[in-house]
Amino acid sequence: MKFINSLSILFVIFILPFSFFAQVKSVGLPQVKNYKRTEYKGGTQNWNIDQDKKGNMYFANNSGLIQFDGSTWHKYSLPNGTAIRSVKIDNTGRIFVGGNDEFGYFKSNEKGVLKYFSLSKLIDKKANKNINLIWRIHLYKGEIIFQSFTKVFFFKNEKLRFIDAPNKFQFSFLVNKKLYFQDKVLGILEYKNGKLVPLKGSTVFNDKEIWSVFPLPNNRLLLATLEKGLFVTDGNSVKPWETEANEFIKKNTSLGGCIIKNKFIVLNSVLNGFIVCDLNGKIIQHLNRQKGLQNNTILTSFVDSKNNLWLGLDNGITFINENSPFTFFDYSYNIGTVYSSLLFNGYLYVATNQGLFYHSWNKSFKDEPFSRVEGTIAQAWNVQVINNTLLCASNSGALVIDQNRVSKVLDTKGYFGFKAIPNHENYIIGESYNGFSIFKKGANGIEYVNQVEGFDETTNTFEIALDGNFLWLKKDPYLYQMVLSDDLKRFDNIKKHTQLSSDYKGIGSLQVLNKKIYFQTKNHFYRFSKEQEAFFEDKKITQLFQGIPTINTLIEDTYGNLWYSYNESLGVLTKNKNGNFTKKEAPFSNLTGNLVNNYISVNTIDPGNIFIGLTDGLTHYDSKISNSFITKPNTFIESFSFTDDTILIGNLEIPEKEFKLPYSSNHVKFTFSSPTYENQENLLYSYKLEPFDDSWRNWSTVAIKEYTNLREGNYTMKIRAKNSYGIVSDVNEVNFTISPPWYRHFLAYLIYFIFVLAAIYIISNRIQSKIRKNKYYETIEQRRLYLEKESRIRHEQHELEKEIEKLKSDKLQIKILAKDKELVNNSLQVVKKNKILNGIIHKLKDIDTNILDDSTKFEFNKLHKSIVKEVNTDKSWKDLEKHIKNVHFEFLKRLKEKYPTISPRELDLSTYLLMNMSTKEIAEIMNISSGGVELARYRLRKKLGLNKKENLIGFLMSI
Repeated sequence: MKFINSLSILFVIFILPFSFFAQVKSVGLPQVKNYKRTEYKGGTQNWNIDQDKKGNMYFANNSGLIQFDGSTWHKYSLPNGTAIRSVKIDNTGRIFVGGNDEFGYFKSNEKGVLKYFSLSKLIDKKANKNINLIWRIHLYKGEIIFQSFTKVFFFKNEKLRFIDAPNKFQFSFLVNKKLYFQDKVLGILEYKNGKLVPLKGSTVFNDKEIWSVFPLPNNRLLLATLEKGLFVTDGNSVKPWETEANEFIKKNTSLGGCIIKNKFIVLNSVLNGFIVCDLNGKIIQHLNRQKGLQNNTILTSFVDSKNNLWLGLDNGITFINENSPFTFFDYSYNIGTVYSSLLFNGYLYVATNQGLFYHSWNKSFKDEPFSRVEGTIAQAWNVQVINNTLLCASNSGALVIDQNRVSKVLDTKGYFGFKAIPNHENYIIGESYNGFSIFKKGANGIEYVNQVEGFDETTNTFEIALDGNFLWLKKDPYLYQMVLSDDLKRFDNIKKHTQLSSDYKGIGSLQVLNKKIYFQTKNHFYRFSKEQEAFFEDKKITQLFQGIPTINTLIEDTYGNLWYSYNESLGVLTKNKNGNFTKKEAPFSNLTGNLVNNYISVNTIDPGNIFIGLTDGLTHYDSKISNSFITKPNTFIESFSFTDDTILIGNLEIPEKEFKLPYSSNHVKFTFSSPTYENQENLLYSYKLEPFDDSWRNWSTVAIKEYTNLREGNYTMKIRAKNSYGIVSDVNEVNFTISPPWYRHFLAYLIYFIFVLAAIYIISNRIQSKIRKNKYYETIEQRRLYLEKESRIRHEQHELEKEIEKLKSDKLQIKILAKDKELVNNSLQVVKKNKILNGIIHKLKDIDTNILDDSTKFEFNKLHKSIVKEVNTDKSWKDLEKHIKNVHFEFLKRLKEKYPTISPRELDLSTYLLMNMSTKEIAEIMNISSGGVELARYRLRKKLGLNKKENLIGFLMSI
């Protein structure tokens, strides 16, 4: 077994600054957080886990590499899309991964996106076809080693080489700075000087599949096999590790594990979750699906930088907060809301909303559910020991508990609790749902005596003063001060108090400190003086609570520690040996909101075993565990997004880089992350964008912030985080610059300046030129004005002459019209004359000339001829027509053009009408009757298209 000596030369323990405070608790369950595949958007199985220097977690998943920064999950796949079985991160931040016939590493690009670089391509195609699954990756002496079933690949200085498996590898292990491989035939092989050297005697494990190797004290090694159990060697022999842990593994099969601070061993199983055992094989903790895990098959386990445990499951990922002084008893232990707890006769009792439960209590706390005390099914408000008798105050009544069952029902009314009555030995007073009752312990145990008359109100808080018969009861808004009669059958006196001091209104709480009754309001503590019948302040106690939020409950435990609740939170003033107190609040911040209001329950068995009641169970607190688990969180600006681009700053090696954005990208978004995995729901962020924000924004769980329409300039985004313990991280920041729009750019302003100068120059020249031109044009203008004036005078003279001509023309026209009228009248006279002469001629024709003598007949004929000649030779009418047509030629022309179908007679009629001649005159001229004139007028109107309402003469004048 010489190979064992090689495996166990020296076991080097790396002690972290707080590692000696390491503790895996055997009492209760640690806080468990399950992540389902619907959250991380990956495959079901997770084969390997690692963590980078920033605290980000990486999981080798069936669908690729899963990254988790505490806020956001990211997935990165291999080129061939196969599952990743192994992951390891080196000091440079490269994330080495291995899958089926593929291995390489991820590294962030300039935008923080992880890009894959294949190393399998560096080997020839023939060897590439037989890579197989890469199950383990090790960082060993500056080399990155990839181990599959068929080969081992060594990567260093960007070069790759490999060694074929002698037969077939199982797994490899890096122990005490030495690298070993298990071969199916040759056994254990040690990697030395570039070669695989078989270790003598190691073939004993050929029928066993080793999954993990752990160092044990005294130069021993523990080997975990898949189905054969656990084996231990001291260098000379190999034998089964006959322990509780080995029995568990043999029943449930091992898939390896990890070691916590070289003090506790985590062993994964296929069938029943995982166990944590000490270095002696004693099971300290066992978690499975019934106790909070989402799956019973643990493929891998990993201890992170804060000594908390991560599990890669057959279906999902689980985080376990091991590095905490708190563990919990929840529904898996059969208990609900806890109102009180008590240790009595080797049993831990808890009063819950489902009855009274118990659990055996000894140095080795068995991991099994609580059992219900027989006979207690209803609400149990309190469990107490008075006069060495275990009493339970429940909805079912006042109950005596003996041998974990109800041995006697003292009263069937519901009760809240009991107190021993001072100065009345063996007497007990109980507070029921409708007042108070008296009990007495006698030879047959405790018996019910009577109901106290005079008070039927109730509350869950009451105390009795030790220096008198005062019973104090607080019931908002009053404090009752009551005096019991000597026979304990009634209250002789009841007094109500609404305030303790004129300075402070109201009454906050009622408590017993150092066996004395104290009354509190707004963190000021008072006592009552019976002699002075007044309250007085205890300055010393008040001083203790300066700087503490206003409390609503105060409990003193058996060690003198003062437990107080405020705003649904819990704190404690721990009493030191010198009598001083130390305040602790941060460790209990994770209980905020889970405490039972008005029923705060703190049961201090000893400093290492403190039980606190919760709404969903019971928590165990070990105050001896250092507060080193409360560390300052880290925070990062996880991503920086702007128009059409996103930068994953959390992945950048140098995130201090300043980013320059165009003005079109002035809508930016930031996401925040903090790799703080315990109590993530209580993680808060605060941010400030300088110079946009004047102050830090309020704390919020929101891990995203957007800014829109930012102006150009230099900006610094600052982010800080506050964990559930109230510890604030250092500020993380990113600088970026938004360039101005082109019209507000420096070059644009330079161009604007040049344009202004050019404009000033041009305008100046133009002004000077304008002045010169103005002087020139002034002379021209004066000349022009003179000419215009002269021209205007000439024009006015010409217009005057035209006006004179027009007046002359109008006067002439008037004369012509007058002459026309005169001519017409003369013509009418001639017509009349001719008509008379024609009448005379007709009459002369009627005279018989035969009766006349020749001379008379000759004269008669001569007269007749002269008359006829006069009529025939009169041309005045034709002259009239010719004159009329000449005068009105333009009118007749326009009328003929506008109405081509108009006849000459109608033209004549139109002219006569235009001359405003009467119907009679027209009839005479046209030698027709007046009716004929009217008929001619009607036909003319119809041809001109006039309706009855339109004036004919006016229409003709408008043409």
